[in-house]
Amino acid sequence: MCVTPLRLSASLTGKLVLVAVAVAWLGCGPVQEAKRLRASCNEGAAEACQELALKFRRGERVLRDEALAASLFQRACDGGVAEGCVRLGSMYQGSVGVTGDSARAASLYRQGCEGGAMEGCTELGVMYREGGGVEPDSARAARLFEQACDGGAMPGCTNLGAMYELGGGVQRDLARAAGLFQQACEGGDALGCSHLGALYAAGAGVEQDLGRATDLYQQACDGDAMVGCFQLGNLYASDTSAAQDSTRADSLYQQACDGRYGEACFVLGDRYATGTGVVRDLQRAARLFRRACRLGFEEACARQ
Repeated sequence: MCVTPLRLSASLTGKLVLVAVAVAWLGCGPVQEAKRLRASCNEGAAEACQELALKFRRGERVLRDEALAASLFQRACDGGVAEGCVRLGSMYQGSVGVTGDSARAASLYRQGCEGGAMEGCTELGVMYREGGGVEPDSARAARLFEQACDGGAMPGCTNLGAMYELGGGVQRDLARAAGLFQQACEGGDALGCSHLGALYAAGAGVEQDLGRATDLYQQACDGDAMVGCFQLGNLYASDTSAAQDSTRADSLYQQACDGRYGEACFVLGDRYATGTGVVRDLQRAARLFRRACRLGFEEACARQ
């Protein structure tokens, strides 16, 4: 039985060296797998470097090591594994295991995108839409999202749909937005379901259908898109909804808050502060406002 994870580190020559192994018996599967990947990576197999990097990034039966994961993703990227470039880009963008560098992240996303990793196209599109590392360019962002969507990356469809919904970088077209959100939702992107639900709730680009909106929000929530839980909570909280259910609304707001969706923490805090649908509890309200503020929902910061 394995009781201690395997740890590897990068040597000065770039070779991976085994520095500590403690196992109860030599046939331990996970350790043997890591050793096999290490050997293959050292022999120049870029895919093995990628697999090993993922293990260190996630701490899968090895000691989690972000810096080592970054060096392995770099080797994978240099070896032609486009996904490795994208993974490394996300680490540079998030300052994880490496010094943050948004320009470097953009370059890596571009390399991944050009290599066929559609996630890289999506992430680069987000950077062009929002700025940071590149000059903002909504039209270019839309083209990148379209490339990702056409390549089967459903988040690309969702992002492109959002641009058609708002008219950024493309001519506003709510029906086109709805079609893209539908494509993304059917393809498994929970945020696409959430966006489509909002269109059905508002009757924008589609015929208004609150029942359909409810189903889509639930699908998004079940898919861990916390905005879907929040939106569903709003439907149940609405005093104009035939499905009004304060207890259900509070449960959904709490779920979204626990999932780090700051606005949900704020709204639930406000309900406790005012006694709306719940017993008034100012201490709990204050805790929720603090959490919302920490999660970046600035309106809550003044109400702690």
